Amino acid sequence: QLQLVESGGGLVQPGGSLRLSCAAPGFTLRYYAMGWFRQAPGKEREGVSCMSSDGDTTRYADSVKGRFTMSRNSAGNTTYLQMNNLKPEDTAVYYCAAEMLHGSSCSYGTDYWGKGTLVNVSL
Repeated sequence: QLQLVESGGGLVQPGGSLRLSCAAPGFTLRYYAMGWFRQAPGKEREGVSCMSSDGDTTRYADSVKGRFTMSRNSAGNTTYLQMNNLKPEDTAVYYCAAEMLHGSSCSYGTDYWGKGTLVNVSL
């Protein structure tokens, strides 16, 4: 059973940066499209970014374009979300998800979820 483990969350001031990681111990993520989602207090979970299994396609929510960058490591077992110029409205629990979708597309599918990591952007 694929398990996803997020890390890298924390407290950061507005304008600061964080890098989230999503690892799959003992598994390769090469054949999965990956996604990052977030859920702020009192709001529904929303898709932030997704990346195809081959890395050729990356999509971003309008609210994070130009500030967040999603990537995958060459070993194929970790996905990252680099978050720059963070704003208070980015405060949320961030989740990664894997979709059994091999190729050059991603669709924010969620066959597997991690348990999330909290990002708190405040003074």
